[in-house]
Amino acid sequence: MSTSDNTSEDMQIHRAGSTEAIKGPADWFTGNVRIDKVFNAPEPARVGMAVVNFEPGAHTNWHTHPLGQILLVTDGVGWTQCEGGPKTEIRPGDLIWCNCGRRHWHGATDKTAMQHVAVQEALDGKPVDWFEPVTDDIYLAGPVKKD
Repeated sequence: MSTSDNTSEDMQIHRAGSTEAIKGPADWFTGNVRIDKVFNAPEPARVGMAVVNFEPGAHTNWHTHPLGQILLVTDGVGWTQCEGGPKTEIRPGDLIWCNCGRRHWHGATDKTAMQHVAVQEALDGKPVDWFEPVTDDIYLAGPVKKD
């Protein structure tokens, strides 16, 4: 039996553990990040998703998504921030909408790991634009907004 059923039926099932985890590239992340279960739907769909695991202190660089991004926190505690806005704590079950084209970052707190599912669409084949790392002054700045 294959790890994914790519027949012409209505559904494809990608079995848990069927894809190898990858290390988050240093050009996109600070700290130790593992990316699991990456999936990009076949055309004409343009949605993609990944499960991202951040160790304490790990976080993304500043980035944008041309069509926005949805994050669903599944484990741990993290922080997220849109440029110019407050840094906000995020916890399991929280759903975050990162607006189209808005610079933002997200990741674990400095003391707690965090996992989220990230879902975004690609525009002209590109789901994200990566920018510079988040400085320690921004990442560690307080206070943290807790909704």
